[in-house]
Formats: sequence, C-alpha cells, structure tokens
Amino acid sequence: MRRVGLVVFPGFQILDLVVVTVFEVANVIAGRAIYDVHLVSETGGLVVSSAGVAVDSRAPDELAYDTLMVAGQMEITPTSPGLVDLVRDAARVSRRTASVCTGAFILAEAGLLEGRRATTHWVYARTLQRDFPAVRMDEDCIFIQDGPIWTSAGMTAAIDLSLALVEADLGVEISRAVARKMVVYHRRPGGQSQFSALLELEPRSDRIQKALRYARENLTADLSVEKLAEVANLSPRQFSRAFHAETGQSPAKAVENLRLEAARVLMEEGRHPIEIIVRETGFGDRERMRRAFLRAFGQPPQAFQRMARLSA
Repeated sequence: MRRVGLVVFPGFQILDLVVVTVFEVANVIAGRAIYDVHLVSETGGLVVSSAGVAVDSRAPDELAYDTLMVAGQMEITPTSPGLVDLVRDAARVSRRTASVCTGAFILAEAGLLEGRRATTHWVYARTLQRDFPAVRMDEDCIFIQDGPIWTSAGMTAAIDLSLALVEADLGVEISRAVARKMVVYHRRPGGQSQFSALLELEPRSDRIQKALRYARENLTADLSVEKLAEVANLSPRQFSRAFHAETGQSPAKAVENLRLEAARVLMEEGRHPIEIIVRETGFGDRERMRRAFLRAFGQPPQAFQRMARLSA
C-alpha cells in the first residue's frame, strides 16, 4: 500500500482534489488497493477551499508518505510558517514530493526547489522565478520531474501530474487505462502556451510593440535581431536588452513562438500539407520546424495533424 498525502490549507483550489480520483481509479484498474490517499493539513479538521467548500483533513502523523503532494491556490497569499515546516519535514521522509499548480510556491519556501527545474501556473511563473531565483523555472511544461521533486502547471495539469506518478509506479498500460476511464488525455501534447496567453506578449513601449507587430505580420521575412531593431529604430544591443526586459523572452525565442503558434493553428485546421505550413510560417525547412515543436510542445508536428484528423 502506497500512502499518498495531499496537503491542503485554507483557500486551496478545490479542483486539485482531482488527484484523489486518479489514484482511486488506478486502484480500480489494478484490481487492488495500491494507493491509500489522505488529505493532510497543518492542524487537521475542516479546511475551507477558495470556493467555500470545506473538506475534512487529518493532522500530519509520524508515518512517512510514499508520495507527498501539495495543493495550489487561485491567488498567491502568504504561507503560514507551520505549513512550510509541515511540507519540509514530510518531504524529508517521503519517497517523492509533488506540487499542483501554485503549490510550487510552498515547495520553494520550504527550500525544496533550490537548483531544480520546476514549473507552475504560467500566470505566476515569473513571480516564482523573481521571488526564488535559484529555481530553474520552465513556464511552458505541463509537469516536470527533477529527482524526487515533481511540479505541475495550472489547475487541470494536476491530472497529468498524477497520471505520470501512476505511470512511474505501475507502468504505462495502467496509467493509460486510468486516462481512458477518466476520459482525459494520457499525455497531452504541447505545453501551457497552447492553453494560455503566454504568446500574447504585452510590451510597454511603442517601439517593441511595433517590432512585434512587424514580426507577426511578416513571419516569412528576415526576423533577425538586426532587422527587428531597425523596425524599432534602436541599435541591436539596445533592442535586445529592451525586448527581454519588457517580454521576458529573447527576440529569437519570441519569433520562434510566434511561428510555432501560427504553424499549430494551420495544422489544427487540417487543410495544409507540412511543406506549405513550413513555408508560410517562415521556418524554412521541415527539420527546423520539427525541432522547434519538440522543444515547445514535446510532440512533432505530425502529432498535431493526427489530432486534427481525429477531431474532424
């Protein structure tokens, strides 16, 4: 029996309780009680979620949890020292520790993410990076494992994370069967950027806005730093520095993201051959686009085409 402890606290996001269902269904699929799931809080008793729905919880005990998971919240609020201590102490004796959504902030406060790759809800990723600069933030991943520490993106990514934990324990066939039972993706293609406004870059200055507008409207053109700097009427060095300060991305990364978004949309329309999409989005050749898709989405372009055909 693997004991799973889901740490909740006042104001937690109630959707994070879906992880309980993933482990419940895994027990059903496996035909035996593999996971024993408990809701844990700092003091035990009723804990009220941000939706106003209360759940019963137990105080932490001395028994180690095989898997410790920390729920997230809708907005970042101060964490009680007792909650941070609970997570830090429990993580020392747990085989692995995971956070759902903004629960990554609690792991960071407990010192568990220092020097590790991690993710969280895309809205708060840069805040976490700013507040905890030792964290190696990847704001586009659905979930990340770095050693015994797992972190996930926003809200429904709790399902993806839990399925990955089940797969690590019981194998791909069980986790795939759980996904089928729950009518969800076994592995969602892509990252948070396809579900968020991550690509809706909002620079403050007119010059950077002008350069981005030019890039969006001229994906097949030369979009080098030198060209975009010329459009912005800045030197390449000034432009690169200002662009990164206002968007959090390098010009090259932003251009690649804009091309990726355009290519993904064309693929989901399902009417365009790969060669046409490569040309119309400025990638130049298929291999370059394939590598960009793998970096951003973890899937090749053909996976998006297959999904488009299935949806049709």
